[in-house]
Amino acid sequence: MRRFIHNGASVCAALIPVLALLWASGAPLFLGILVWTEQLLIASATLAMALCFLMRSAKRDGRQAEEAPWFDRAAAVFALGYGVFLTLRFPYLTENLFYAQQEALIVASIGLVLLLETVRRAIGWPLILILAAICLYALFSDQLSGPLQSRAVKPERLVVFAILDSASMVGAALTIAVVVVVPYVVLARLLLASGGSAVFSDLSVSLIGGTRGGAGKIAVLGSALFGSISGTAVSNVASTGAITIPLMTKAGYRPKTAAAIEAASSTGGQLVPPIMGASAFLMAENLRIPYSEVVIAALIPSILYYVSLLVFADFEAARRNLKPVEGERPSVASVLRRGWFVLLPFAILITGLFAFNLRPETAALVALGVLFVIALYKTYEGRQLTARDVVKTLVDAGHIAVDIVLICAIASIVIGVFNLSGLSFGLTFFLVQVGQGSLILLLGLTAVLCIILGMGLPTVGVYLLLAALAAPPLIELGIEPMAAHLFVLYFGMLSMITPPVAIAAFVAANMARAPAMLTAVEAVRIGWTAFLVPMLFVASPALLMMGSGWLESGLALVTAICGIGLVTAGVVGWFRVILAIPARLACIAAGLSLFVPHSMVDFGVVLNGAGLIGGALLWVFAQRLGNGAEAAQERA
Repeated sequence: MRRFIHNGASVCAALIPVLALLWASGAPLFLGILVWTEQLLIASATLAMALCFLMRSAKRDGRQAEEAPWFDRAAAVFALGYGVFLTLRFPYLTENLFYAQQEALIVASIGLVLLLETVRRAIGWPLILILAAICLYALFSDQLSGPLQSRAVKPERLVVFAILDSASMVGAALTIAVVVVVPYVVLARLLLASGGSAVFSDLSVSLIGGTRGGAGKIAVLGSALFGSISGTAVSNVASTGAITIPLMTKAGYRPKTAAAIEAASSTGGQLVPPIMGASAFLMAENLRIPYSEVVIAALIPSILYYVSLLVFADFEAARRNLKPVEGERPSVASVLRRGWFVLLPFAILITGLFAFNLRPETAALVALGVLFVIALYKTYEGRQLTARDVVKTLVDAGHIAVDIVLICAIASIVIGVFNLSGLSFGLTFFLVQVGQGSLILLLGLTAVLCIILGMGLPTVGVYLLLAALAAPPLIELGIEPMAAHLFVLYFGMLSMITPPVAIAAFVAANMARAPAMLTAVEAVRIGWTAFLVPMLFVASPALLMMGSGWLESGLALVTAICGIGLVTAGVVGWFRVILAIPARLACIAAGLSLFVPHSMVDFGVVLNGAGLIGGALLWVFAQRLGNGAEAAQERA
C-alpha cells in the first residue's frame, strides 16, 4: 500500500509539469485538440490538491506519503475525480451558467472546500484569513459608509464566481503559474540534476574563495546564482546553506552572522534576473509589458543588494581578522570547462527574450530542450542523465509546483473578489487621500503593510496579494507602475528576514544552531540596502533604467555603490581600522548623501558632492590611522 501511494503521488506530481510543458509547446493545437486554458488550469489545480492530500498531513506536521491515513487517500481520489469531471464539464457550465445555476453552485462549493483545505495544509491560514475578510466585506459592504460602501454580493454568486469565473481562480495568476512558472521550475530542477548547484558553488570558490572572508562571499555569490532559479528563499537556504553555513562558521564568522548572511543572500535570489523566482512573470502580466522590461528594471537594484552583501562579508572579515578559505581551490577555467553547459540555458533565455522577443515559456522550453540534450551525454559530475533522472526531475518539479499552483489559485480568488466587491476602489481611494497629504507617509505605511502581509507567505503569494492591495494607490499618485510593483515585491520579500516571522532567517538559524530572533535581527542589519533602495527607485526611476539614458543610470549606480561602501563601513564599524561611534555615524551620513539621486531634490548634486568629499576625507583619515597602527605594530 505504501509503495502504491508513493507511486500515485509521483504520477500526480509528474503530470503537473508534463501538462505545462505540453501546453507551452503548443502540442494540443498541433494535434488539433481543442482545449480551453481554463481546463488546463483546473486539471493542474486538482492534481496539486490530490498531491497535497497525499503528502501533507491535516495537522501540518510534515508527514510523508506512506503515512497517509485512509481519509487523506480518499480525499486525494475524490479530488482527482472532481478534477476530471470539472475539466470536462467546464465548457458546458460556462456557456450555460444561467440554466445550470444549481449544478454550478454545487460544483463550485466542492471545489472551494477542497482548495481551502489544501491551501491550509500547504501554507497555513494567512491567505485563507485574508480571503475570508475580503469575502465578508463583499457580503456586507452595503452596511458600511463612506468610500468603503459598495453593493453587496450574494453568497451563491460569490461561491460560483470564486471557482468558475475566468476572472477568479482560473484567471491570470494561475495561468502564469501553470503555463510560465512551472516550465521554469522544471528547468531549475534539470539544472540541479546536471550539476548546476556544484557549478555555482565551485565557481564561487574559484572566484572569491581566496579573498579575505572568502567563505561569506561564497555564500553570497552562490546563493545569488542558485536563488535566481530556485524560486523560494527557504529552499535556497536549505540547499546552499548546508554547505555555506558550516564553511562560514569554520572560517570564523559567528553562527548568527553566518546564518544571517545565508538568509539575506538566499532571500535576494528572488530579485536576480533573468528568472527572479516566479514573481517577475506575474509582474510582467500585471503590468502588461514584455518580460524583458522587468528584467532590465530589476538589474541595478539587484546589483546594489548583492554588492552590499559582499562588502559586508569583506568588512566583517577584516574587522574580525578572518582568513580566506583553506584548501585547494579549482580554477575558473577548469570549472567552466566541465560545467559550461549549465550556464548555457541562461544565455539562451537572455537571447530569446531580448533578441528574438520570445514568450517566457517558449524561451524556457528552448533552454530546457538544449540542456536536456546535452545532459544526456554529460553532466558536471561526468556521468550521463538517465531515464530515472528525468523522471525524478519531473516528480521533483511537480512537488515544488504544488505550493505555487495552490497559492496562485487562492490568490487569484482574493484578487477577483477584491475587484468584484469594489474594495479595490475604496481602499485605493482611502490610501490616495493619505498619500496626497504625505507621499513619504504612504510609502512607509505601504512598506509596513507589505512586511506584515508577507509574513509566513512564499514570495509568489506575497507579490500577488500586494500587487492587488498595495501597488494601485502608489500608481494612482503618479509613481511609475514598474517602480510601484518592484517596491511592494521588495518589501514583501523582506518579510523573509524581518522579525517576528522571518522564515528564511529561522531556517538558517536552525542550521547554524544560532538564536532564531537574533539571527533575524542580524539579517536585517546585513540586508539594510533592501530597505532603502526601493524608496530611492520610487523617487528616481533612473535606478530602474527608466526615463533616463544609460549615462544617468550608470551615474546613479556608481554613486549608490560608493554610498553602500560607506554605510556598510558604519554598520560594521570597520573602514581600514575599527571605527568609533562618531566615525561610524559620519560614514553612514556620507554614504546616505551619496545614495540620494541628484534628480530627487533640487540640491541633490550638492548632497552627492558633500557625500563624496566626506567619504574621501574619511578614507584618508582611516588610511593614516591604519598606517600608524601597522607602524606601531612593526616597532613592537
